[in-house]
Amino acid sequence: LLLINPNTSGPMTESIAQAARAVAAPGTDVRAVHPGFGPVSIESHYDEAFAAAGVAEQLRLAADWAPDAVVIACFGDPGLEAARELTEAPVLGIAEAAFHAATMLATGFSVVTTMTRTCIMAERLVQRYGMHHQCRGIHGTDIPVLALECCDEATLRQIEEAARAALERDRSGAIVLGCAGMAPLCAELSRRLGVPVIDGVAVAVKFAEALSLLGLRTSKRGDYALPLPKPFTGWAGPLAMR
Repeated sequence: LLLINPNTSGPMTESIAQAARAVAAPGTDVRAVHPGFGPVSIESHYDEAFAAAGVAEQLRLAADWAPDAVVIACFGDPGLEAARELTEAPVLGIAEAAFHAATMLATGFSVVTTMTRTCIMAERLVQRYGMHHQCRGIHGTDIPVLALECCDEATLRQIEEAARAALERDRSGAIVLGCAGMAPLCAELSRRLGVPVIDGVAVAVKFAEALSLLGLRTSKRGDYALPLPKPFTGWAGPLAMR
């Protein structure tokens, strides 16, 4: 399983990898990578544009060993559609996976994320995935993404308090964590809050394993067909389809 952290933080990539391996089935080899270029954290549309290109880069580099499944470990699901074009393996974004899991566990869910400025980006994801009736609110904590590399009790408590307020305000029954960097906090938050707390990394890994074991592949009919071969110029030259 290819696990792509679309930002370029090494510590966060390792933290996400540990969360993925903790739930992966015996025999699942989780290979965690991050792009060779781009932002160290993804907190804007500008950051996300480079992150999406970084996801495509990592799919191209993985072509030699052909992963059985791919997980994009960023809540914005950057580069998801491009990644599905590039491989027949199932490709899951952690936001899409988390939303689906939440609807199986509660009639309504709330998202607790990092920077408030990204809430609108998350709202667009909810609309894109058709989850606007189940998602009852998206709440920012204004915790910088990189602060989650070494999350202390104060940061954990801030997320907990935001989640409690969201559950009350939105009358929701579950919390979706809106950042891959929150993955290590999932079990403790679930214990403290007493409701399902969904970490998209863990859910996406299990969904990806299931799809792969069922022999289901990404359709190559229509818009998920392989990209057309053409030259790329500049630094992107090696990423062109041949």
